[in-house]
Amino acid sequence: MNAKTTSLPSSDASDRQLKLPPVDSRKVFASVSMKEEKPFDFLRTVFEGVIAGGTAGVVVETALYPIDTIKTRLQAVRGGGQIVLKGLYAGLGGNIAGVLPASALFVGVYEPTKQKLLRTFPENLSAVAHFLAGAIGGIAASLIRVPTEVVKQRMQTGQFASAPDAVRLIARKEGFKGLYAGYGSFLLRDLPFDAIQFCIYEQLRIGYKLAAKRDLNDPENAIIGAFAGALTGAITTPLDVIKTRLMVQGSANQYKGIIDCVQTIVREEGPPALLKGIGPRVLWIGIGGSIFFSVLESTKRLLAERRPTAREDPKQD
Repeated sequence: MNAKTTSLPSSDASDRQLKLPPVDSRKVFASVSMKEEKPFDFLRTVFEGVIAGGTAGVVVETALYPIDTIKTRLQAVRGGGQIVLKGLYAGLGGNIAGVLPASALFVGVYEPTKQKLLRTFPENLSAVAHFLAGAIGGIAASLIRVPTEVVKQRMQTGQFASAPDAVRLIARKEGFKGLYAGYGSFLLRDLPFDAIQFCIYEQLRIGYKLAAKRDLNDPENAIIGAFAGALTGAITTPLDVIKTRLMVQGSANQYKGIIDCVQTIVREEGPPALLKGIGPRVLWIGIGGSIFFSVLESTKRLLAERRPTAREDPKQD
């Protein structure tokens, strides 16, 4: 003890230390002290993020693809048309070929970006760090996600029989830009979605860990992931409808852009059409968030346990 602490009676000193609150009540957002963490290993963080993200993405896509197909067909049909319930796994193989690198790239960018921002921002602004990291990860992953989404949705709506045929015919009829049809609307939907979902998820995890005073287990990660996914999915449904319409229109060019798409949908089908597929979407993303974050955290934990022991006790900051 230093001179200042020894000048107080020992009982008062201990009482004051015991009464110190663990969390500053004035902080709006949950906070986490990065001073307690080990030094930032950029390459290992990227590597573990890529592996964990790719694994979680493939598991979720395989498990929930039929629900996504139904949602896409509900959104793509115009007026009072009927949807077809056959071929619910149409395009799964080609989609996984895109989901694997896209999910790996997203988490591979998100994790180191999050760690860097958490060390840069004040502790009470951790929510902003998570929000920005989610958006940056989404921008990186969109380079793979958009062509994958275009091919997947064209196959889900019965326009093509296989992913290679879809890529070849889209490129031939619409040019390379056809593979990025609806890119603006995709970013309009996915950037807010990624940023909001990961911000909600991370903040809930931090708050829960502070309250429980322990690490979360897999069921708890799954519940928090389900809540974050379902809530974010409901909020962004109109953006998803617009994105779907622009992506599946092909060379017909029914819509001139995002604004024209919204105006046409509202004029011809009414405002409720912007919420088409909200049920399957919330169900799909809620369950998907549960599976994704549970698998993500489990994989990250397994990778962390397999780190070389020589790297486990570096000098602290």
